[in-house]
Amino acid sequence: MKWIIALLIFSVLVLFHEFGHFLVAKLNGVEVEEFSLGFGPRLLSVVAGGTRYSVKLLWFGGSCQMKGMLEEFDEEEDGSPKVPEEGSFQSVSVGKRAVIVFAGPFFNFLLAFLCAVAVIGTMGVDQPVILRVDAGSPAAEAGLGTGDTVTRFMGEKVIIGRDYDSWYTFHDLKEGQEITLTVLRDGEEKELSFVPDVRYMLGMTYNVDADEAVINEVGEGSPLEEAGVRPGDVVTAIDGTEITTSREMYDYFSSHRLSGEPVALTLRRDGGAVEVSVVPVKSSTVYPGFTCNYYYREKVSAPSVIRYSFTEVRYWILTVIRSLGSMFTGRFSVNDLSGPVGVVDIVGQTYEAARPEGALITLMNMLNLVILLSANLGVMNLLPIPAVDGGRLLFLAIEAVRGKPMNRKLEMGAQMAAIILLLLLMVYVMFHDVTMLLRH
Repeated sequence: MKWIIALLIFSVLVLFHEFGHFLVAKLNGVEVEEFSLGFGPRLLSVVAGGTRYSVKLLWFGGSCQMKGMLEEFDEEEDGSPKVPEEGSFQSVSVGKRAVIVFAGPFFNFLLAFLCAVAVIGTMGVDQPVILRVDAGSPAAEAGLGTGDTVTRFMGEKVIIGRDYDSWYTFHDLKEGQEITLTVLRDGEEKELSFVPDVRYMLGMTYNVDADEAVINEVGEGSPLEEAGVRPGDVVTAIDGTEITTSREMYDYFSSHRLSGEPVALTLRRDGGAVEVSVVPVKSSTVYPGFTCNYYYREKVSAPSVIRYSFTEVRYWILTVIRSLGSMFTGRFSVNDLSGPVGVVDIVGQTYEAARPEGALITLMNMLNLVILLSANLGVMNLLPIPAVDGGRLLFLAIEAVRGKPMNRKLEMGAQMAAIILLLLLMVYVMFHDVTMLLRH
C-alpha cells in the first residue's frame, strides 16, 4: 500500500508542477506539443487544441513538452542562433520565458497552500502556547506563565508552534546561554530573558496519559539502566511520595526538579515491589524549563485558515532552505538526504501510524506529507543549478542582462554536467536509503 500511496503522491507533485508550465505556456502563446502523465511508451493519447494528452506506461510523474524547447541548442552554420519558429518557447520574450519556467515551482507552492487550507481548515493550527513552566525554574522566576503565547524566540519570529520547535533543529542551546523570548499575555507583549539551569536526567520515557506510571523505555547507559530498572516496570512511589498514575509522576517531576542527589524509586515488577536508588546525571542538552506547544492543534476562523495556510507554506520553504544551508555548515550531511526509497519509507511509516486513527486522520497526515514534499520540490527546482528550473532562470537572467543568449555549447555542457552530478547524487542517496532500511 505504501508504494501505491507514494506513487500517487509523486505523480500529483510532478504533474501539478508540469501543469504550471503548461498553463502559463498556453497563456503566453507557446505551443505545448505533449502533456503526459507518466513516461515511456504511450498507453492512451488524444490530441486536442494542438496538444497531445497522453497516459504512459511508467505512471510516475509527468512531462510538458513545449515546441522548440531544445531550439536554444541549435545554431546556423555561421554560429548565430536560429530564428525560432512562431509559437515556440524561444519565440517569446525573455520575461515570458522566465514566467513559464517559474510557473512550475510556483505551482508546487500553490499545491502546498491548497493542501494546507484543507489540513488547517479541518484540524486547526498548532498555536505556540506555553503548556507548562517548571516550578522554581529560571523561566518561572522570569515571569513566564502557562497560557502565554510565544511571538518571538531567540530573535526569530514565531507564528506557529513549529517555528519555536524548529529553532532547536538548527541551533544548540548551550549551558549558560541566555534565552530571550517575547510572549503575548492578555493582549500585551512582554519581553523575557533568563539563563536556564542545567537539567538532570534519569533516562526514561513514559506516556503521560497512561493510567499507570509505566516506564516504556530505559536509555542505554542511563542511571536507570545501571540501577537495574527495566521497561515495563511501574513506578508506585518517588522519594516516599505515592504515585498511582503516569500524570502524577509527570506532576511530581515538574514540581521536584532533579539534581545530583539520589532519587528513591519504588517499582512494581511481576507483582512484587522493587526498591532502587538512582543518581540523576547532567543532561548533555540544556532544557529551557518550559514546554511550548508544537503538536496540539486548535480550530481557527475561516480568514485565519487562509492566513495560517500561507504561514504553513512559509514554514516549510524556510525549513528546506535552512536545511540546505546547514549542509554547508556541517550540521547536516548528504547522509541526511532522503531519495525516493527513503520518502516511500516515510510515507509507509506515516500511513501505518495514522491508519488506526481513522480515514480522516490518515488523509490529513498524507496531505501534510504533500505540503512538505511539494514545498521541498518547489525550493529544489529554484536552486540556480543548470539541471533544474532555477538554472534555466539563471541563464535567462544572464541573457536579459547581456541582451543576447549565452554561448549555446557552454550552456548545454553545463546542463549535462549538472545532470550527471545529480544522477550520481541520487544513486548515492538511494544506496544510503536502502542500506538504512536493511539495517532496520
